[in-house]
Amino acid sequence: MTLAEHVRRANRGMIAFDLALGTGALLAPRATLRVLGHADPSPDAEELFRRNAPVWLTFAAAHATAAARDRPRDWWALSWLRGAEVFTDVLWSRSAAFARPGAREALWGAGLGNLAMSIAFAALARRERA
Repeated sequence: MTLAEHVRRANRGMIAFDLALGTGALLAPRATLRVLGHADPSPDAEELFRRNAPVWLTFAAAHATAAARDRPRDWWALSWLRGAEVFTDVLWSRSAAFARPGAREALWGAGLGNLAMSIAFAALARRERA
């Protein structure tokens, strides 16, 4: 399997992940936060998390668009989108509400994952343009 095929496969996985995260945040924010390792949220924390549902659903749509059209500009857009998210989960990991062992490290891992995707999507965009 080529690098480009790996990147496209990861992209398809992100469609499912962001769709699940966005749907969970919208319809079951308390349960979704628990899965992420968050303590039982206050009502305002729950609604603040729910507020992010459209963001994650938009991410899912962007990943789906890139998968369907497979154009360099779509891969560049994903590179920028994921690049903008490199530090968001790292900042969120500072919350005292993440008490489950490994939850903070997982959020740092999400930041590294976003960095890796940003680089990979940029590389795919450059390769496809050539």
